[in-house]
Parts: sequence; C-alpha cells; structure tokens
Amino acid sequence: MARSNSGTRVIIRRGYYWPDQQLNFWIIVMLATAGTILGIFADFITVQNQLKVGIPWIFPYGVTVGSLTVIFIILMLILISQKRLEPGVVRLGSFILIVLFITGLIETAIQLFGPAGDVNGNCQRYVTNQPSTGVSIDTLAWLEQNGICSSWMAAFAFWIVGTVFLIWLFIMASMVNRNRDPDDY
Repeated sequence: MARSNSGTRVIIRRGYYWPDQQLNFWIIVMLATAGTILGIFADFITVQNQLKVGIPWIFPYGVTVGSLTVIFIILMLILISQKRLEPGVVRLGSFILIVLFITGLIETAIQLFGPAGDVNGNCQRYVTNQPSTGVSIDTLAWLEQNGICSSWMAAFAFWIVGTVFLIWLFIMASMVNRNRDPDDY
C-alpha cells in the first residue's frame, strides 16, 4: 500500500506465484484421474442398464465427482489464463473434492472388500480362479468379467490417487498463500 500526500490510498495488487511445473503435473494427473473415474462408473451404469438391474448410488456418484473434478480443473485453467488463480478458491475447491473423493473411496472399498458378496471375493472365485481360453462364448464372458474386475480395482486406485493429489493441492495452495508478501496489498 502506498500513500500519496493528498491522503488517498493507491492499492497495488500483485498476483500469487504458483509453482508452474507442480501445478501442470497436478492438472495432468487429476485430469487422468477424473476421466478414469468418470469413464469407469459411466461404463458400470451402461452394464447395469443392459442387464436391466438396479444402479447402486456409487455409480452416478462417481460420474458426478469425476465431472465436478473436470469442471474444477477447467475453472482453474481459466483463472490461470487470466492470472487470477487465488489460493482461497483453490483450497475451498480442493477441500470439497477431498471430501467427495474420500466418500467415493470408502464406498468403493466397502463394495470391493466388504462383507459377504464383495466384488473382490467374487472376482477371485469366478474370474481369477477359473480362467477361460479358446474361441468360445465362455472366453468372451470371462474377458468381460475380467474387465469389470479390473475396472473396480482401477476405480479404487484412482480414488486414492485423487485424494492424495487433492491433499497435495490444498497444501500447495496454503504454501502459495503463506509465501505472499503482505506488502503486496
């Protein structure tokens, strides 16, 4: 803040300095994470519709969280291009997404490793322990089941990756905010 002799104040506002390489790496990883979660759960919804069975809430939830993550990243890119990306906005958005990702992680873990009828147990019993080869309808069914089992594991892994990277973004935004010179107002 600078003061002139007439008593009026001139406010000089400078931007925040974000670590470019870390932010770019974060954006790439999170776009891959959001896209993977969005794609896997959208595919699960398609499979459930084709089988004419109910859709568990985690499937549309995964599509929604993946979409919200992409929207958040697009908003960040717009603010970056305008040089107006502020740590407060990033911390708020990353905190909201952390809560959503942890919820998705917990529910996916319950479905994957939970009590009776868990997905991982069924995958071990009916897919991994009973491989099928050759040109037959059984092999095609096994390949589809194997793909679904792999998708569940990938979704679980990407919930973890997203949670870790969102925590990293929250910490990075806090560091950017703390490193700002108070005389820049």
